[in-house]
Amino acid sequence: MKVEFDRDTCIGMFQCVAEWEEGFARDETAGKADLLEGEEEDEDIFVRDVPAGEEFDAKFAARVCPVDAIKIYDDDGEQLIP
Repeated sequence: MKVEFDRDTCIGMFQCVAEWEEGFARDETAGKADLLEGEEEDEDIFVRDVPAGEEFDAKFAARVCPVDAIKIYDDDGEQLIP
């Protein structure tokens, strides 16, 4: 499973941080979240694999994002959560 985070779209509500503390952190200076251990795939688009056992938290973080800045993909590349 993979997570994709569009940092430019993020509005800094930090709901993702509350739901997946191992995946996201607050960047108070920028007023946005950061995807921990994320690699920049494109400008302000960060990706990382979701570790085993953290799938539920990653999915929930994506679901609670008010601006859909987080997408979850399965191992075949099919988008599970917009």
